[in-house]
Amino acid sequence: MFRFGNRRNRGMFPDNNRIPLAMLPNGKSGMVIQVAGGRHIVGRLEALGIRPGQRITKISSMFMRGPITIQVGTSQIAVGFGMANKILVKPD
Repeated sequence: MFRFGNRRNRGMFPDNNRIPLAMLPNGKSGMVIQVAGGRHIVGRLEALGIRPGQRITKISSMFMRGPITIQVGTSQIAVGFGMANKILVKPD
């Protein structure tokens, strides 16, 4: 859904204030703006503590679509690449 060389997604983030979590550089933090997904994904991420208004830090990511480790409060969790693309953050 968030392939940035694709014609369909051109102009999806015109203000550059929010980017998918997968595109956030390692070691940087940001504020969750939106979780773009269905009920199941939104509910799963809320159970993990990821909801709009929450500050998260991207710890590390794997090369080529691997899991992404993030810090939410005092907890470190790993989310898949697809799920990380649905979390829109405003970088600090």
